[in-house]
Amino acid sequence: MSASSRVIVIGGSLAGLIAGNLLHRRGWDVHVFERATGELEGRGAGITILPGLVEGFQAAGVQETEESFGILLPERIALNRAGEIVAHRDFAQVMTSWARLYESLKAVFPADRYHSGMTLDRIEQNADRVSARFSNGEQFDAQLLIGADGLRSTVRAQLLPDLKWHYPGYIAWRCLADENALLPATRAQLFGRYTVCVAPGEQGIGYPVPGPGHSVAPGERQYNVVWYHPYAEADLVPLMTDDSGRYHANGIPPALVRRQVREEMVSMAQQALAPQFGEAIRQARLIFFQPIVDLESPHMAFGRVAVIGDAAFVARPHVAMGVPKAAADALALVESIERGKDDLLSGLAQFEAERMRISTNIVNRGKYLGAYMGAQLKPEAERRRAEELRIPEQVMMETAAPIEYR
Repeated sequence: MSASSRVIVIGGSLAGLIAGNLLHRRGWDVHVFERATGELEGRGAGITILPGLVEGFQAAGVQETEESFGILLPERIALNRAGEIVAHRDFAQVMTSWARLYESLKAVFPADRYHSGMTLDRIEQNADRVSARFSNGEQFDAQLLIGADGLRSTVRAQLLPDLKWHYPGYIAWRCLADENALLPATRAQLFGRYTVCVAPGEQGIGYPVPGPGHSVAPGERQYNVVWYHPYAEADLVPLMTDDSGRYHANGIPPALVRRQVREEMVSMAQQALAPQFGEAIRQARLIFFQPIVDLESPHMAFGRVAVIGDAAFVARPHVAMGVPKAAADALALVESIERGKDDLLSGLAQFEAERMRISTNIVNRGKYLGAYMGAQLKPEAERRRAEELRIPEQVMMETAAPIEYR
């Protein structure tokens, strides 16, 4: 295949589809390669719409507005462990789901340019082109290769083999419950609000998201809970081991999480969190978890290769910036290439200079917001100090809140 005006995108999730759509709409010969077969699924993950997300999607050809993407929540509350409201503030935001965003991007990208079941083996490049070689023996040449293949990026692993992410000592349990599975009083309190649970040694986030078929009709929605809980790194191995004894180093699928692990988590939630959250977790039809990590790449451009989204920087989910950051990376990359005109490497250098600084600030913000949870496995004096500094209203208003990153 000729490399003339071609872009290879490795990773067919949100970051890859945003980049692919942006470049396709500007006349590039774009091909997206995804290692998974079939349709991707975001395991029911909820998404907070922050500034930059909708603009990025619209530029990528998705004809949606913030309101049409999901559920508008006009206010926020904070609950203590007893389930009492300890803080309240008017604060409007829209909540949506990963699946809603993915399907909107996939629908506007040419199907014949999206290649599933393609595992990248290695990248080769010279002054004139970059080549992607896949495990099935196929090779594709291009002017530019974009690594948008997430936290466990094969592209980044080849370019920065010694770079490791940092695990700060806690995980996020993610649970999704059908609206009608909850008691009427619980639905009445939770479904019109973004809710934060501030309990000793714990933190929970909860909000409604679209239900099956992306329905936002009352009774057809789902409730998304994110529960941050301390876990020593050594204790992650049993969590990520299935009933057959297989250890899933790259993340265990929800269906393979052992029943004992799920039952222990549900039982623990009843004691550790507000009763409203305990109920939502007990009634959840989908339960999975993710270890929280920080990742900061020293570069985002490597010759004719660029990395974007979580392939480059991973910020803790407290900031809710995963998708907006990926969209902003893709937009900045395309704009920098166009400003560089015929000098692709100059454009990539401009992209790196702009996004490295901003991405570092986002990661640092995530570390700040997660400092309380990061203190839970540290000596008692540090835990006590973290508890003294935690103010429920401040946690409520800073979590997943818009902020200007410079």
